[in-house]
Amino acid sequence: MAETTNMPKLGFDMAEGLLVRWVKQVGENINKGDVLAEIETDKATVEVESSASGVVLQHIVDQGSVVPVNAPIAVVGAAGEVIRNQSPVVSEKKADEKPAVQTQEKPAPVAPTSSSSDAGRIKASPLAKKIAREKNINLASVQGTGPNGRISRKDVEAALAGDGQLTVGSGQRLQPSTTNYQTTVEDKTIPTTKLRQAIGRRLVESKTTIPHFYVTHEYKMEAVMDMRKQINAYLPDNEKVSVNDFIVKAVSLTLRQFPNLNAALKGNEIVQFGHVNVGVAVTVPGGLMTVVVKDADQKPLRQISAEVKAMAGRAREGKVKPEDVDGSTFSTSNLGMYDVEDFIAIINPPEAAILAISSAREVPVAEGGQIKAGWRMKATISVDHRISDGAEAAQFMQALAEFIENPVRMLV
Repeated sequence: MAETTNMPKLGFDMAEGLLVRWVKQVGENINKGDVLAEIETDKATVEVESSASGVVLQHIVDQGSVVPVNAPIAVVGAAGEVIRNQSPVVSEKKADEKPAVQTQEKPAPVAPTSSSSDAGRIKASPLAKKIAREKNINLASVQGTGPNGRISRKDVEAALAGDGQLTVGSGQRLQPSTTNYQTTVEDKTIPTTKLRQAIGRRLVESKTTIPHFYVTHEYKMEAVMDMRKQINAYLPDNEKVSVNDFIVKAVSLTLRQFPNLNAALKGNEIVQFGHVNVGVAVTVPGGLMTVVVKDADQKPLRQISAEVKAMAGRAREGKVKPEDVDGSTFSTSNLGMYDVEDFIAIINPPEAAILAISSAREVPVAEGGQIKAGWRMKATISVDHRISDGAEAAQFMQALAEFIENPVRMLV
């Protein structure tokens, strides 16, 4: 029996997605889990996997269409199967494309064709366009190696690393120079990306509708630093664990004791989540994204480390999977790699709290009436005051110290 694949919903605030391209064409065989299409959301370009095995019987929407979440986009079934009661989707086009047309109900292979309307449009991935904007590169001067000459991130990076002559936005040739540096520059207006717009909408909503309060605690880090060194001595370079991996594990175990902080407010009810899914903020071109370690309290440290590395890599390449960014119940934001003493983070709605993690630093400390060097790290929790209060947040931060300052507890 034919099965329909729908536009996935990535995050509670996603309303629609742009279908960038079909990876599998009508009439092609496909297995469950194979990549069917690429979509662009406010966050990234995401690969949509087929929910069934068989033959692609129908593309319900065209490439370049903006489709509401949960709307059908394709049908997969047995070869020769007749599709019944499948309504076409009327979807919007991007502003620079032609108006959308309803798709045909009967399946028919569609071959890419060129037309005068798209002859002047440069085919490039969203990430390639973003890098080109940031580097002020004219994409018309970049040779695309993708399908139908589509320009990818690698093409733009190859052009940047080429012979030193690129066409910039104004059309002039860019030559390398070692002298006569320009001392003044003109004002430059840069359009915000969809990701930056989404970040802005969500954080304005968070700060204006959620009453934040903050609790800071300083942690002794000698034990974690020593254990990390011992563990990494037995691991290859690509599997070494980070301080952040220890913190994600410690946070997940502490949340077991504080279900009210692993929660969300829905109407007049507080929903305490049964799973502990820890979000980890990752820097990506043009903003940041939260990848999610599912059931982090039940996973060993090494698995948490591997999952974060893999998801962060996909996020930075603009190839996240839907499950990478969906379902967090508590978030963390770590700026430790930037030598940050302390900072606060804005809650990721609808979650109850977020933990801001600063740098582990070797500083003078007073112990037993003596001054000596010690490793210390500050962390600040931001909490929704509608869900919790200062005493509970302070108790959480104290309980977190039991794991961070005695990391062997995370391994048993």
